[in-house]
Amino acid sequence: MKSAPHAAAAPAGSGAAGTGSLIVEVEQISKRFGSLQAVDRVSFAVKRGEIFGLLGPNGAGKSTLIRMLTTLVPPTGGTARVDGHDVVREQEAVRMAIGVIPQAMTSDPDLTCEENLTVHARLYGMRPASRRLEVAASLLEAVDLLDRRTALAKTLSGGMRRRLEIARGLVHNPQILFLDEPTTGLDPVSRMSVWTLISKLRETQGLTLFLTTHYMDEADKLCDRLAIVDRGRIVVLDTPAALKASVPGAAVIEARIDPDWPEAAAEFGRLDGVRTVTAQGEALYRIVTDRGPQAAVGLVEFARARHVALQSLSVQSTSLDDVFVHFTGRGLAEAEASAPAAPARPGH
Repeated sequence: MKSAPHAAAAPAGSGAAGTGSLIVEVEQISKRFGSLQAVDRVSFAVKRGEIFGLLGPNGAGKSTLIRMLTTLVPPTGGTARVDGHDVVREQEAVRMAIGVIPQAMTSDPDLTCEENLTVHARLYGMRPASRRLEVAASLLEAVDLLDRRTALAKTLSGGMRRRLEIARGLVHNPQILFLDEPTTGLDPVSRMSVWTLISKLRETQGLTLFLTTHYMDEADKLCDRLAIVDRGRIVVLDTPAALKASVPGAAVIEARIDPDWPEAAAEFGRLDGVRTVTAQGEALYRIVTDRGPQAAVGLVEFARARHVALQSLSVQSTSLDDVFVHFTGRGLAEAEASAPAAPARPGH
C-alpha cells in the first residue's frame, strides 16, 4: 500500500497544526445524560504519531468520549484540547484537524468510490475540481481501492467499504484520525485488512490514530498505548505489554474435570506455583500461575492420583482479557451484560 501523495500539503482552509508533543490533552472530562454518568472525570493525553486505544465493553463510555473529542457533543465538565484547540471554544479548528470514522458506515451507497471522496473534499473547500480528483485517486490507491474508483459504494464488501470510509476521513489531511470500533461486523479477513491499513497510515504518513474497540486482540496488535475503560472511567493506562506484565501470574490454565467436587478449587490452589483459582462453572477452573508448563504437569499428576479425568486442559500466556478481569474484577462479557443502555442521540 502506498502513502497518499497529498499528505504533505494541507488543503485550502485548513488550520495550522499544533506543534507540541501531545495532540490530545484531556483533563477531568465528564458527560452526563440525565441520570446516566456516561463519562466520569477522565484525564489522559495522546502523543503525536502514536496509535492510542480505548478498550472496554459496549456501554463503557468509549463512544461518548470520542463524540466529545470530535465536537459532536459538549462535555458536562472538564476540558479537552485536540491539536492545541479547545473542543468547546474552537470547534471549527478542531474539526479541521481531525478525521472521524464512525462505527456505522456513512459513505453514500449510491455514489461511486471516487464521488464519495470528491464530494467530501468539496465540503472542505478543496479547489479546483482537478485537485479533488487528484486527491481522490491518491487516497484510493493508498487504501487499495483505485481499481474500484468507478464502483458504487454499495457494491463493495464490508472490508472494502470500511477502507473507503477511512480514505474519506483523510481527504482534508487531518492531524489525527478517530476510529470508533473500526472492525465491528467485519469478517476475519476484512478485519486483518483494516488492521494492516491502520498500521500503514502511521508508518507512511506519521498520522496519529485514536481508536475504540471491545476486541482484545485488536487492541493488543495495534495500540502503542491502551486505556481500559469501565463504567465511564479509565481504570488503567499503559502499553499492552506493560499491562499484561502487571497482572500477577505469567500464565493461565483452564481445566475441566470429571467428576467435580466442592474442594477442587482449594486443592488446586495448593499446587506449586499457583496464585489464584477461579471456578467458572460446569466443572471448569481458571488457574493463574507463575509457571504454566510445570503447573500443568502438576495438575495432570494430581488428577491421576485423585482418579479424576481431565476432560480439557489448556495453557495460555497472560492476555488483555486477564488484564481486564484483574483491574475491573469482572470479565468483558459480564461487563457488557451489566452496562446501562446507551442514551438516545439527538434526532433519533
